[in-house]
Amino acid sequence: MNRTRHLLKEAWIVGSTASAVSTLALIAAGGAENDRAAAPINAISHWLWRRKAFRQDGISGKYTFAGYLIHHAASVFWAALFGCVRQRLRPASLPADLAAGIAVSAAACAVDYRCIPERFTPGFERRLSRTSMGLVYLAFGVGLAVATRALGRGTSST
Repeated sequence: MNRTRHLLKEAWIVGSTASAVSTLALIAAGGAENDRAAAPINAISHWLWRRKAFRQDGISGKYTFAGYLIHHAASVFWAALFGCVRQRLRPASLPADLAAGIAVSAAACAVDYRCIPERFTPGFERRLSRTSMGLVYLAFGVGLAVATRALGRGTSST
């Protein structure tokens, strides 16, 4: 398997896992903060449905599914960047993977809120506190690292 194909396959697996972990964090935060577990995921769909998505509280095919797909695609994108960063780690270790995962997650947060137009922000900032948002990004970074370790990529030979 060529290097690019390997990176994309790994990004899909690692990004999917990190997406699931951070989605669980979104659900938990939405439930804890405003008794609306789906609301933060629905808010992501503002990319498609504009401001109306910010007012959706319940599970919906239109808002929840679209929000999750957007979140998932972004997660795979950031997992590809994580894979590139991780290839440069020598030696690979759990602490190095966690540091890289958290660094990539912090970069994603900075890009999401400082570099792109508001129209393409994640949207869940409209439904969650900054503390919860920080926990979601932390969950994403940890998800990147743990998924990589679970794939057996715990050595520097990836």
